Amino acid sequence: MVVIIKKSDSKRTIERKIKSVKTIKPNKVLDAYKYLGILKIKEDPNEIQKKLRDEWQ
Repeated sequence: MVVIIKKSDSKRTIERKIKSVKTIKPNKVLDAYKYLGILKIKEDPNEIQKKLRDEWQ
């Protein structure tokens, strides 16, 4: 979220804008444990990553 504060804004207006940003909370939290162990692979993950990175060269 972007809040634009102008030079002409009063101190009270700036405080309201800052307060509005602080009150926003994420609705959902990612549950990473839900996906733990889902992907079954036979190869070492580091080797897979090296192969994928080498494709760019």
